[in-house]
Amino acid sequence: MPTDSVDRLRREVCALHDELVRWGLVTWTSGNISARVPGTDLIVIKPSGVLYDDLTPESMVVTDLHGTVVDGAYAPSSDTAAHAYVYREMPEVGGVVHTHSPYATAWAARGEAIPCAITAMADEFGAEIPVGPFALIGGDDIGKGIVATLTGHRSPAVLMRSHGVFTIGRDARSAVKAAVMCEDVARTVHLARVHGPVEPLAPEHVDALYHRYQNVYGQRAADDTTEGAGS
Repeated sequence: MPTDSVDRLRREVCALHDELVRWGLVTWTSGNISARVPGTDLIVIKPSGVLYDDLTPESMVVTDLHGTVVDGAYAPSSDTAAHAYVYREMPEVGGVVHTHSPYATAWAARGEAIPCAITAMADEFGAEIPVGPFALIGGDDIGKGIVATLTGHRSPAVLMRSHGVFTIGRDARSAVKAAVMCEDVARTVHLARVHGPVEPLAPEHVDALYHRYQNVYGQRAADDTTEGAGS
């Protein structure tokens, strides 16, 4: 096991959980973040049922891509099998996040995709935020639903029906950003619909906005054309 990489990711994943709390995406012990250890078949993930204030880098759990614990004193998240399935089937994914953020989860409870009706959605998601199938917690059925829904889709976020939000990214930080933005646009589009119907943006406008944000916007290294900068 590459100790240096694992230790670095334990620190990073632990710190990123503070972002879920800061942005109001989780309550009590719900929600979790994981990260793939580069060049290995290992992931670092939050322990199950531990309060956010009590999380430490050492409490993060290392598992293989089937959810078997490799290192750690705690049991891993109850969503570990779902995360592991995503990593097995989507090798480009380096981070997975799960939240029950209120506005996005309200859309999930309705089984309704969030229409791509504002420029912030086009920028970050390049499409509507889709709904995945209902699945029980504990096995890899959630992971199967995530993969089936997001394969071939621009959105890094999926609303798992009657459950909550799962997001993916090239690393854990990217997946956290997608979770923050998912809740933000879920709230905005909901508030807009209170006053009447909401029309999605024209597909050609979505394409143009997505391209600009992902490939032009922000402060970018000369050889980096793979991710939009944070707002």
